[in-house]
Order: sequence, then structure tokens, then C-alpha cells
Amino acid sequence: MKKIFLAGNPNVGKSVLFNRLSGARATVSNYPGTTVDFTKSRMRIAGKEYEIVDLPGAFSLEPKDKAEEVARDMLKKEKPDAVVSVIDATAVERGLYLTLELIEKGYPVVVALNMSDVARDRKIKIDVRKLEEILGVPVVETVATTGSGLKELVSRIEEAKPVDVGAIKQRAGR
Repeated sequence: MKKIFLAGNPNVGKSVLFNRLSGARATVSNYPGTTVDFTKSRMRIAGKEYEIVDLPGAFSLEPKDKAEEVARDMLKKEKPDAVVSVIDATAVERGLYLTLELIEKGYPVVVALNMSDVARDRKIKIDVRKLEEILGVPVVETVATTGSGLKELVSRIEEAKPVDVGAIKQRAGR
């Protein structure tokens, strides 16, 4: 069975997104040897069964606390078929740090710009197509609390593939 991991900073709406995607049929587990929780469930995409895992919130794959250590270790051990990097659309730069680490490590990534409604309300403009072009991964605006953008997010998970980091630097003009 293919695996999809949800990764992102704490409080970006990963768990709300997880509950929307899974229909809240979740199993909460402790990572072996820790008290850090992760949640998993199953879902179907285009007739295929997937396991979906909500990783503990992390700012980096270079752990500074137990939650980040668990997130890093699960990514290494489980080797997901896709990682949905959930970013707070009101703080894109902060979320891109983890996203770029995931891409650098070779994970197939899809970006969910969550809370895009709040960003719009705050007059924060995000050029989604430009971000997608620079990163070389699918980028979808979502609002997990309402379900907005989830259908597109799910349809684009199959597009997730490893990206050449050098190409990102070229596209970003560095």
C-alpha cells in the first residue's frame, strides 16, 4: 500500500487536513520508544488505497526536539510515496524551510498552502504558479477547515516526484 505523509510546522492545519482527507477514521499511535504521537488512516485516490500519516509538527529535519526527531525518523524509515508539505499561507517563508529540506532529501513533495483564505483576508498575495515553477512540485491552495482545495490537492498527489535541487536554484535565479 502506498504511503502519504503530511509534514509541516506546528499549527499549520495538518491535523485538520488529515481529518478531512481520512474522514477522521484515524488511529493515534506513539512512535516506538517515545510519547510523541502520530496519526494514521487510510484513504482512496483514483481507486487506489493509501495509508495517510500525520507527522508531528516540525520546523526542520535537523531535530531540536523529540517531535522533530520522530518526524525525521519516520520519513527515513517509512519512505513515503508522497509528502504533502503543509504550509501556513500567511507565513510561506517559514514553511518553505522544511519544504526545501524535504525536496533536498529526495522526497516526492506536494505543497498545500493552507489557510489561504486567511492570507487573502490579510491581503497577502502568493503567486502559486510561480512558486510551483520555482520549486518544481505541485502547489495547491487549501482551506482545511472548509475543505476548499482538497479535491485538487488529492488529484495532484500522483504528480509528486523527486526534484533536482540544482534546477530549483537555477529557477530561483541563484
